[in-house]
Amino acid sequence: MGLLNDRVAVITGASKGIGRVMSQLFAREGARVVCAARTGALVTETVSLIRSAGGDAVAVTGDASTEAGAQAIVAAGIAAFGRVDTLVNNAGDGGPTRPIQDYSTEDWFYTVNSCLTSAYMCSRFVVPEMIAAGRGAIVNIASMAGRRGLMYRVGYCSAKAGQIGMTYGLALELGKHNITVNAIAPGAVAGDRIDRVIQGQADVRGVDVDRMRKSFVERSPLQRMSTAEDIASLAAFLCSDAARNISGQCIPVTAGEPAS
Repeated sequence: MGLLNDRVAVITGASKGIGRVMSQLFAREGARVVCAARTGALVTETVSLIRSAGGDAVAVTGDASTEAGAQAIVAAGIAAFGRVDTLVNNAGDGGPTRPIQDYSTEDWFYTVNSCLTSAYMCSRFVVPEMIAAGRGAIVNIASMAGRRGLMYRVGYCSAKAGQIGMTYGLALELGKHNITVNAIAPGAVAGDRIDRVIQGQADVRGVDVDRMRKSFVERSPLQRMSTAEDIASLAAFLCSDAARNISGQCIPVTAGEPAS
């Protein structure tokens, strides 16, 4: 028996990185997965990987930060599998690394919309399905940047702090419907995204990139970054019956680094 047997899970940002790893893990744990992303070719590749391993998944191409895109994602899950009872809001772009005086209005709205508005939109359209089913689980993939900040990433920090606040509010609102709402706040997660963050931080601060990378690793008592699998495993647990009494929490995954 898998941890997520008889679950239909929508995972946004499923084309690569944490979203792809999460989609594959959810499928291995028995979920039928709706893999959503803006990039059609990459999200189709995610579905192919799941199916080749014996899992069940469908791909949806769309922008989760828009009403039409979010509605289409939820509708695709219902059309393919009859319902949606699990949502992981993973979509989001980190935005640029630059001082606020150089951080344009376009930068701000792009970053906030991709990270925060997408989570709001998908939650808004999936909640009625969960209420009708009498159960549900929502997990927001936030960031430690939303709890303690990160220099020169004002849009990203603000969006992720907003996701955490939304988690707390929705958990209070939806508990009476047997719907849990939690957030995961990763620290540095090994992969292409943190490589770009480290390079951006090194550039704007005028320091060597290897020195900047070392500083990210040295924050951790375990002297390592987390992995996409670490985040995916916690998300699967939070969406399972084993976590039915966990709600309204923001759980750090930081390889031991203090959360604040």
